[in-house]
Amino acid sequence: MERLQKVLAQAGVASRRKCEELIVAGRGRVNGKTVTTLGVKVDPASDVITVDGKPISKENKVYLMFHKPKGVITSVADPQGRKVVTDFLRGVKERVYPVGRLDYDTEGLLLLTNDGEWANLLAHPRHHVPKTYHVYLNSIPHDTLLDKLREGIELEDGMTAPADVEYVDVDPDAGTSVIEITIYEGRNRQVRRMFEAIRCPVARLKRVRYGTLLLGGLPRGKYRRLAPEEVNELRKCALQSHNVQNQPR
Repeated sequence: MERLQKVLAQAGVASRRKCEELIVAGRGRVNGKTVTTLGVKVDPASDVITVDGKPISKENKVYLMFHKPKGVITSVADPQGRKVVTDFLRGVKERVYPVGRLDYDTEGLLLLTNDGEWANLLAHPRHHVPKTYHVYLNSIPHDTLLDKLREGIELEDGMTAPADVEYVDVDPDAGTSVIEITIYEGRNRQVRRMFEAIRCPVARLKRVRYGTLLLGGLPRGKYRRLAPEEVNELRKCALQSHNVQNQPR
């Protein structure tokens, strides 16, 4: 017997958190009875479980890495009719959804899956899974400015955790640079706001690494399935629960 929200997440309905929300909203039924209490245990092998009147599926688990282009919504649908990440997943029959998100103007590595437990493990704030970005600037910040990012910097929603920051490329003639930054949090537009705080607006932003997984040479707009060992390495990375603490103000 397992908790209903865990069974729903494993069936690819949504992440564990979202499954808890839909249970409380009365959208789930077990053997014809509406369940609104968290913690109810079910037997997925014998119980008839439905969400919004539809039986949950027992799909094979799918784990994808996608190179998200700029100008694409990190969602499975958009009421305004804009392109969403699942528009690029031809050949994927299973219903998958993004692990976390990348902003509309940000490109790079995005994970998608129908394994709600795995998605929740990677995306949960307490696990501090490292995410690495290449930041393209029309300026060359002095290393003392980058030290502010390394130590943690004050934003409107509080102090950031320390980040790993280094130069990737500097072009003195053009006055441009590429900075690599690894963060251990997932606040909204965090990297852009961190660089705005040191007066270095971001011209282009690309995520190149998620935990142990590198984007590598995957072309923009393409995806590939993860190997079992890659899935397991990401799981181990999340379970290590990096000890990242905010710097004192």
